[in-house]
Amino acid sequence: MNALPEGVAAYARTATFSARTIPENLRRSHRTKAGTWAKIVVLEGKLRYRVLEPEIREFELSPDCPGVVEPKVRHEVEAVGDVRFYVEFHR
Repeated sequence: MNALPEGVAAYARTATFSARTIPENLRRSHRTKAGTWAKIVVLEGKLRYRVLEPEIREFELSPDCPGVVEPKVRHEVEAVGDVRFYVEFHR
């Protein structure tokens, strides 16, 4: 998984979600806008992060292993048991 590029800065973040409150639009295929990166920060538990293009890749995120979402790349998330996380947007 790639790291956030140098020079991008956080400008927004979501609420903190749990396994029960993950919005449906995060559970199914979606993408960020051009120029927008995201960092998935897991506070507790584990989250499955699936990148859907150019090929399918799957990562298990945890408090020690955040996820990085590249601009315009289709992806989705899935709770692995109890989890608490938020998404931070960068540009």
